[in-house]
Amino acid sequence: MSRDDDEDEDEDEKARPAAGGGIDPGPELAAVFDDLETLLKNGDVISALTSRGINASIALLAADALRAYLADRKADAAEDFATVAEEIRGRLAASAEGSGTDAGSQGEPSRSNGRR
Repeated sequence: MSRDDDEDEDEDEKARPAAGGGIDPGPELAAVFDDLETLLKNGDVISALTSRGINASIALLAADALRAYLADRKADAAEDFATVAEEIRGRLAASAEGSGTDAGSQGEPSRSNGRR
């Protein structure tokens, strides 16, 4: 590693200081979640997930829950994670009963927190 590389790293750390020292991963995490959200809203990705019995709306809610947790919004995260778990359990039960419910349906998951 050259001296220039060391200086660039120092500048990056100075640009994003965290409260406890070190760097703030917030911008990088936000970019990753933005990319994930874009992917999960892509029609081809939704089709691929649906064919595997995965509901993209529930995956988006799970990503939102993790984003909230990492942003220290723990109450929001807990509520969203609870909703995700409830929706997945409900779909598992419905598919186990053979009720004809499409476990991969792209309908919006029910959300008790009313944020969307």
